[in-house]
Amino acid sequence: MKRKLILGLTLALTALSFSGCGTTDKGTTENTTTQDSASTENAKSEENTSSGTTLADYTGLPQLKGVQKGDTIATLHTNKGDIKVRFFPEYAPKAVENFVTHAKDGYYNGVTFHRVIKDFMIQGGDPQGTGAGGESIWKAPFENEVSLDLRSFRGALCMANAGPDTNGSQFYIVQNNQGEQMKQMIENNEKSGIYQSPSSQRTFTNQKGDRLTIGDVFPQEVIDAYGKLGGYPALDLDYTIFGQVYEGMDIVDSIANVQTDESDKPLEDVIINSIDVGTY
Repeated sequence: MKRKLILGLTLALTALSFSGCGTTDKGTTENTTTQDSASTENAKSEENTSSGTTLADYTGLPQLKGVQKGDTIATLHTNKGDIKVRFFPEYAPKAVENFVTHAKDGYYNGVTFHRVIKDFMIQGGDPQGTGAGGESIWKAPFENEVSLDLRSFRGALCMANAGPDTNGSQFYIVQNNQGEQMKQMIENNEKSGIYQSPSSQRTFTNQKGDRLTIGDVFPQEVIDAYGKLGGYPALDLDYTIFGQVYEGMDIVDSIANVQTDESDKPLEDVIINSIDVGTY
């Protein structure tokens, strides 16, 4: 049975962790945020030996530089207005190729933003509109592409998934604008030493194959950027970031403010009419 490709909404103030949602054998979604689940995840992480990755791998924040001449861009024409994004193929080549090809082929035409959570994100890209559909251009899931240089800032365009390396067609745009709250959370976690405790050493691999721990990834520039822009730092390194909105965040906010049901599905369809791809 297909797992719903949805993002969990867990933000612990004492630990920078993010759990996705899975499905039971009966097909019901459950937030994997219980103490037992967390303990299991930590145990698995501790089984992996990792020396971590130093901040020498961090080279800057291209999302802060704005759109540049020659960048590949796309305009999402929705029934709420236009959202314009730029891409980062040098960091997430497969995710960019997947999205751009789908867009050019009309795959996303008429598809809805099926899951909307105010002060978090808007999610779309599933032709079924259920959160369980969609596939990549390769007809199979593809791997995560993460980088210390790309973060879950407000406006980040990211791949939704049902776990590591399960990317298909679904994507989300980070909408949260509570920057100071996010900055304070990161700083509090660092001061408490939580990143240095063995149980918090979640491990990841960047594009170069280096193993990362959550404690490696927040230099001051990143913390300050979260404070200024907003976003959702708990998502960093768990999801592929492959683009950034450079115009139309007011439309993203408008979508985030629509009324939804208990499953976060908009009561009135928010539709992607078409997507134009071009060069800035």
